[in-house]
Amino acid sequence: MDDHLNNLYQADFYRWLHHQAALLQARDFERLDLPNLIEEVESMGNNKKHQLEHRLEVLLMHLLKCQMQPQRITRGWIGTIVEQRKRIRKALKKMPSLRASLDASIAEAYEDAVDFAAFETGLPKSSFPAAPPYSTTQILDEDFFP
Repeated sequence: MDDHLNNLYQADFYRWLHHQAALLQARDFERLDLPNLIEEVESMGNNKKHQLEHRLEVLLMHLLKCQMQPQRITRGWIGTIVEQRKRIRKALKKMPSLRASLDASIAEAYEDAVDFAAFETGLPKSSFPAAPPYSTTQILDEDFFP
C-alpha cells in the first residue's frame, strides 16, 4: 500500500475520504487505498446497525417506563416513542436487509433498555421482564402503548 495514503488516512481522515471519492469518480481504481476503504465501508454498515439498535433501546426503555409507571407517563415519553418508531421505520425502509436481524437487535437492545429504565424509574431491574414483553409487531406499531 502507498505509505502516503496510509499516512493521509491516519492524519486527515476527511481529506483522505475526499481523495478516495475523487479517485472513484475518476475510475482510478489502481490508486485507491483499498485496505482502509474496505474497512470504512464495513464500518459504515456496522454503524447503521448500531444506530438501529440504539433507537430500539431508547424505544424499549420508554415502553417499559410507560408499562411500569403509567401514572408518570409524560408527553416527552410518548413523543420519544413516536419519534423512535418513525426513525426505525425509515431506517428499515432504506436498509430492508436489517429487518432479517430485527428480532436479534431487539434482544440485544433490551438488556440496556432495562438498565436505563430501572435507573430512570428507580425500580429494581428484577421488577422488569427478563425478555422483551412485546412482540416485534407491537414494538413497531404506532398505535401500541403498554
